[in-house]
Amino acid sequence: MLTLYHHPISSASRYIRLILGEYKIAATLVEEHAESRRREFLNLNPAATLPVLLIKGNVPICGARVIGEYIDEIYGTTKHSQLLFPQNPFERAEIRRLQEWFLVKFENDVVRHLARERIYKYETSAAYGSSSPDGGILRKARKNIRPHMQYLEWLVTTRDWTGGFSLSYADFAAAAAISTLDYMGEIDWSHYSAARDWYARLKSRPSFRPLLQDRVRAMPPIPHYADLDF
Repeated sequence: MLTLYHHPISSASRYIRLILGEYKIAATLVEEHAESRRREFLNLNPAATLPVLLIKGNVPICGARVIGEYIDEIYGTTKHSQLLFPQNPFERAEIRRLQEWFLVKFENDVVRHLARERIYKYETSAAYGSSSPDGGILRKARKNIRPHMQYLEWLVTTRDWTGGFSLSYADFAAAAAISTLDYMGEIDWSHYSAARDWYARLKSRPSFRPLLQDRVRAMPPIPHYADLDF
């Protein structure tokens, strides 16, 4: 049995949970507050980042991109009807580019700031010295939402899926980040009809159901969060 150290509002963790769900791979979930820098967790990942996947022999694999490629190499190649990586090298490069966009750039521009200020600070205030959100950081992060959502809107308007003609890891990377913002009610979907339709398709997949049941003590989700028709 695999073990995944994660946090419900970590988009990187959500990405791995979605991939595990797509491939129907069972894993024990352990909620971790990386900011607390628990000694046992640091022994697994000195970088103190999520997610971390423990495989056979309690060997840790750290980081969303690394874990995702490990899962693809071990399990994905047997799922011929569910390949989430295209065979064409150029198409694979595009999927990797979009993974980087949503798991790194979008995360650094928007997601981690809103998650930290609105949720993590309340959960682990000792790690930050205060549980009060920084209004300046919130304003800057929210300002960055619009160009990222416009880019997503363009992607899903000009393509069948974010990475091209078929569902791929790029879609799950994007959906992981978007679902985190949607949980917090940070997206005005009235401006992004194509992205909303794309997201509804992702939300309707069985792999998404556990994420729609997520709750964190610091904040309940907005009312439409778990609705497939929103």
